Amino acid sequence: MAFGTEPTPTGLADPPIDDLMEHADSKYALAIFAAKRARQINSYFTQLNEGLLQNVGPLVEYQNQEKPLSIAFREINEGLLEETLGEDDLTEGN
Repeated sequence: MAFGTEPTPTGLADPPIDDLMEHADSKYALAIFAAKRARQINSYFTQLNEGLLQNVGPLVEYQNQEKPLSIAFREINEGLLEETLGEDDLTEGN
């Protein structure tokens, strides 16, 4: 039994999926949106070590051990990102 204050674990349950769905049309769109942002965050950390800064870093405070996808979900939940369709997202017939 542990006493004192322990940080509340965060992950896919925080922020709740229902809150995240307010920012996307479907679970599929949310997954694509968050994955793209997580890749940008991951690239930012890689470039940071190399001295290059071509991507925007996390827009929310984060812990060193936090995964890029968790950071992306929190950015989406806080309304810091706006989903837009690019040419790569459009397919013939849609």
